[in-house]
Amino acid sequence: MVRLPLTPAEVERGQRLGALLRRARGERSMLDTALDAGVSPETLRKIECGRVATPAFPTIAAIADVLGLSLDEVWAEINRPDGEVGPTGSGRTARERLAS
Repeated sequence: MVRLPLTPAEVERGQRLGALLRRARGERSMLDTALDAGVSPETLRKIECGRVATPAFPTIAAIADVLGLSLDEVWAEINRPDGEVGPTGSGRTARERLAS
């Protein structure tokens, strides 16, 4: 099976996802986070670096759960309009941004 190249939008969403997971992980080690989520540290590293722009849903759900992120927060962050400041830049959570 031949995989089609990713679109620029998919690459950007992958980069946003990786940045969100790195911020949410904070000082917690990548190894501990990956093991708690049931994924390999290499998989987590690739997702955080944006090298896996379209990871499987169960993988993201497991990582988000370990990091205390709701899937709504993840979805809102990776699909925010260009130029909109993310949760760490605005001081507001994704849920607060959606409610306003």
